[in-house]
Amino acid sequence: MQDYVEIYEVGPRDGLQNETAIIPLARKVALIDLLSKVGFRRIEVASFVSPKWVPQMADSAAVMAAMTRAASVRYAALTPNLQGYAAAKAAGADEVAVFASASEGFSQANLNASIAESMERFAPVALAARSDAVPLRGYVSCVIDCPYDGATPPQAVAQTVAALRRFGCHEISLGDTLGQGRPEAVDAMLAAVLNEVPAQQLAGHFHDTNGRALGNIAVALARGLRVFDAAVGGLGGCPYAPGAAGNVATERVAAYLTAQGYVTGLDHAVLQQAAVTAQAMRGPLGAQE
Repeated sequence: MQDYVEIYEVGPRDGLQNETAIIPLARKVALIDLLSKVGFRRIEVASFVSPKWVPQMADSAAVMAAMTRAASVRYAALTPNLQGYAAAKAAGADEVAVFASASEGFSQANLNASIAESMERFAPVALAARSDAVPLRGYVSCVIDCPYDGATPPQAVAQTVAALRRFGCHEISLGDTLGQGRPEAVDAMLAAVLNEVPAQQLAGHFHDTNGRALGNIAVALARGLRVFDAAVGGLGGCPYAPGAAGNVATERVAAYLTAQGYVTGLDHAVLQQAAVTAQAMRGPLGAQE
């Protein structure tokens, strides 16, 4: 039997959130509806954060109301606090996510809080999700290096991952936010993290700034990870990480995994259509009707 690897599609949220020109609701919904036909098990479609900080996601509830849901897909949303969680639940999110950092500098820039303080904020979200039986995912940023603090010690990543697991996160995504990580650094980080959490509860989230994402995915595969985040069309970046390019493109990851003999369950033809649609949404012209 061939080994299955899940690609967790983050384009509609992590991809589009960094676009400065506001993209019309109908175009967001059209992309999600197309992605729902690709064969993904999960698609991250919304972020219930303050529109002051992420204006692109201000229409998240409307997007979730307008999209056509596929019975085989779980639709996820980012929820930084209890207010965001309540909004996501009301919108019908099947899974929610919280986000932390492995570096203090990035935590302050992204969340205006220390790592410890950010964990305190997540506690009510974790409690509510557990009470409502809503799966909770965790993100960890800057697992290799930080634009403010430099190299991130692997043990610091392991500590943050362990804390998120204690909160009840069923899966924790490890983000190479700058996309600068080399395979040997990724391997050292994973060695530390796997002492705290099994590979079955981890996902890899690699940006492709220097073209190393697929090499880093190969290292993570060898370490036993079988879930990888990717954004269709290579959408994305990070407003709090200067110089960070987009997420690794879903279509590239799918082609790579297939070539390596893994099963993804994705329709490559429909995925390519979605990639063209996504790429047309980039930049000022992408915001036009």
